Amino acid sequence: MTDEKLIRNFSIVAHVDHGKSTLTDRLLELTGTVSKREMVEQVMDQMDLEREKGITIKAKAVRMLYTARDGNEYELNLIDTPGHVDFTYEVSRALQACEGAILVVDASQGVEAQTLANLYLALENNLVIIPVINKIDLPAARPDQVAEDIENLLTVPADEIIRTSAKDGTGVAEILEAVVQKIPPPRGNPDAPARALVFDSHYDAYKGVVAYVRVVDGELCKGDKLRMMSNNRDVDALEVGIFRPKLVAAESVGAGEVGYVATGLKSVREVQVGDTLTHALRPAEHPLAGFRPAKPMVFAGFYPVATNDYPLLRDALDKLKLNDAALTYEAETSAALGFGFRIGFLGLLHMEIIQERLEREYDLDLIATAPSVEYHVLKTNGEIVTVDNPAALPNADQIEEIEEPWMKVSVFTPAQYIGTVMDLARTRRGEQSKLEYLDPERVRMDFLLPLSELIIDFYDQLKSRTRGYASMDYHFDSYRGAPLQKLTLMLNEEPVDALAMIVHKDYAYSRGAALAKKLKQVIPPQMFPVPIQAAIGGRIVARETIRAMRKDVLAKCYGGDITRKKKLLEKQKAGKKRMKQLGTVELPQEAFMAVLKLGED
Repeated sequence: MTDEKLIRNFSIVAHVDHGKSTLTDRLLELTGTVSKREMVEQVMDQMDLEREKGITIKAKAVRMLYTARDGNEYELNLIDTPGHVDFTYEVSRALQACEGAILVVDASQGVEAQTLANLYLALENNLVIIPVINKIDLPAARPDQVAEDIENLLTVPADEIIRTSAKDGTGVAEILEAVVQKIPPPRGNPDAPARALVFDSHYDAYKGVVAYVRVVDGELCKGDKLRMMSNNRDVDALEVGIFRPKLVAAESVGAGEVGYVATGLKSVREVQVGDTLTHALRPAEHPLAGFRPAKPMVFAGFYPVATNDYPLLRDALDKLKLNDAALTYEAETSAALGFGFRIGFLGLLHMEIIQERLEREYDLDLIATAPSVEYHVLKTNGEIVTVDNPAALPNADQIEEIEEPWMKVSVFTPAQYIGTVMDLARTRRGEQSKLEYLDPERVRMDFLLPLSELIIDFYDQLKSRTRGYASMDYHFDSYRGAPLQKLTLMLNEEPVDALAMIVHKDYAYSRGAALAKKLKQVIPPQMFPVPIQAAIGGRIVARETIRAMRKDVLAKCYGGDITRKKKLLEKQKAGKKRMKQLGTVELPQEAFMAVLKLGED
């Protein structure tokens, strides 16, 4: 077991695409953890999606051995965290497992929204921050100006901030020295009852659920009987070990160290992120603070295009669930789309990733309905129900009040775009709470905004209105009452439950008209006219008609008697009438995504 004085546990926090994964690669190379033969770009990002999108989706850990300038060999445990706002809870647990964090800031982009969000998370956990300016080799780099920003933010002298280029390896050795010198060693009690924080987990077909742990007190040994303190479930430690970055078995993982425990359990749901592992025979008195179950914020319906793919979709979700405890789903049926699942996600990025993984890894063709949020509905009989599917909203005469989730949104933008960002927030029922100049060129604006308005293309609009310069971060604030109504879409006079929306009373007419107009563009013409109607309760608020495709029945008539032509036209008219009674309209995927693009025209 390594002496605690020679252990350093740290994380790297950064905004998306500021070079965190590349910097991790250089650290692994410099410490000889991964040989030149095994080295690939983004070695810690093992999912194809992570490499393509250039983002970290799942937390990873790795142990590096580094001989410092003082002659001692140190054990450095790096916990690589996701950078996106959807995975904030996972980031907070990973940071709780560390004593320090490297704050990476892009020399050309400067401090952005998630840089600050993750920095504040690190400061809340009392971590020592080592600021690093990355990408100094870029032509657009402005390291001096960024160093000034960081100095104002952290009160660290600008000349002490490490400047690196993770691409060519400049300044990486200085980072390792700073980790050894500035980050304190862990302060655990090796003789106390074992307590280990679970900061992530994955499912292995042979070992069951593998929990990633940071041992705070005591030690975990192979064969120990362990207990999870949130649900008092006892498990056997089939194997314990460390990350290099592959799993390497060991006899024990001691106080202050980071490693893994193979539990043999069959569901990740049973080993939740933030839980505390202790010995079953000699349990600790109190769990580690901060545990809360992951809570989905965004809900959408997923339906297979081919109805007989439903069992395949269910099996695919079961397999994904093994590795993703935040994923929740339940079966539902739709009159328009048949059998499918209502799935809960942490946010829009989480939804996009799950959809891509289902389509790629399991070869499924899916239709996804527009995402919605969870509403609290107080009924007239005093009962409170939660509704995450607009189609399940009770009738208006049974509703006393509807509450919707509101978020705290922080937007960082160049000063010239203040007006356009304010205008965007105002059209989305936003309330401004703060405006602060970070420097003469950049501002931070804080808003309170309903989550339902945030998930409908708010981020895309923000990026397009600020030419890509703005960045944003958000977290849950509270539930608030609002005059909300259900907007029903009818196609050929049949309600389409999958296109129902819950909208604010003031926006109901404009949303209904915009959606009907958009659907007219994306639904292909049929052999009969198709009316598209938007209704609130029993009142139609907007209508568009898709004109019928007209077959030229007179093409074979050249010259001849007019009665012959009339007879053919009458026959066609009768056929169209019958077709309208029996005709069904097939909806393309674009029809469901039209809801997300209402603000673009």
